[in-house]
Amino acid sequence: FIHAPASANTLAHFSYGFADNIVTSVALALPVTTPKLIAPAMNTKMYQNPITQDNIKRLSQLGFTEIPPKTSLLACGDTGPGALADLDVILEAIETTLKS
Repeated sequence: FIHAPASANTLAHFSYGFADNIVTSVALALPVTTPKLIAPAMNTKMYQNPITQDNIKRLSQLGFTEIPPKTSLLACGDTGPGALADLDVILEAIETTLKS
């Protein structure tokens, strides 16, 4: 299972088991052993917010693997971490996960 791009809202929903749409419902219904990857993409301030970071940490403890965002110029005009990881980075993470 991979969710990309993962917003702060979706990360919070995954973290606390909210199943109020098809994506969060599928994530909650997956067997615990299913590999789960998330690729966050959001404004730098949202990504660095302690609440978002706590949700990412919680998701890691629940078996999710983060594909970290890259530092780049964002849609809002800011530069910082929060841009979706490059496709080759995402594909490499998927390949590595499937091989393990």
